[in-house]
Amino acid sequence: MKTIDTRRTIRKYSSKDVSDQLLNSLFSKASRTQTMGNLQLYSIVVTRSAEQKALLAPAHFNQPMVTEAPVVLTVCADFNRTSQWARCRKAVPGYANFLSFINAATDALLFTQTLCNLMDEKGLGYCYLGTTVYMPREIIDILKLPRLVMPIATLTVGWPAEEPPLSDRLTVESFVHHEEYHDYSPADIDKYYTAKEQLAENINFCKINNKETLAQIFTDIRYTKKDNESMSAGLLEALRQQGFL
Repeated sequence: MKTIDTRRTIRKYSSKDVSDQLLNSLFSKASRTQTMGNLQLYSIVVTRSAEQKALLAPAHFNQPMVTEAPVVLTVCADFNRTSQWARCRKAVPGYANFLSFINAATDALLFTQTLCNLMDEKGLGYCYLGTTVYMPREIIDILKLPRLVMPIATLTVGWPAEEPPLSDRLTVESFVHHEEYHDYSPADIDKYYTAKEQLAENINFCKINNKETLAQIFTDIRYTKKDNESMSAGLLEALRQQGFL
């Protein structure tokens, strides 16, 4: 049985089926995770068909695992279901606002993390796609998401056909603050990041990208100011479209 200590991101999968029975069992167990007001403010769209995966792929920058994985799960922040329940029970919902989006998004992410832990225990492999919030409007259209439903996380899921090395992590000391937040001095940054920067793969990463430092890889190539601002505008527009702003 895999544990959090050996968790790996899996991008290559075998052809072995991931049954609905197994998925539903995992969904049921994951639903025991904490949730605001016991409302379970999330929904999951399960995608299996090659046609639908092909439609979703461009919204995830055509990463190969989107079309190659047996299953793609899109976890959504969902205040539509709760609002419909309220209307059907002589109650007036008031959830078309940003706070409600934050609450539903938190619920959805908590559920997603619990589901990931449970999939690890079963030996399933998965990859969490951060691209879900980069191009939400495309996903909304493809999955026909109604107002007050926003895609928050996507998981490609299958039985692993690879065993990549464990990713490096910062030490606990680097991110735990006692009593109050203590800002980072240049000496702190050296202490916490030098080991990461000196990994052979990261040195090579800088070399092949013609960058002096690993930080420049992130600021100049992977997560640029221009891209962040553009995708922020798209996310805000999607939130307006879905009724949260």
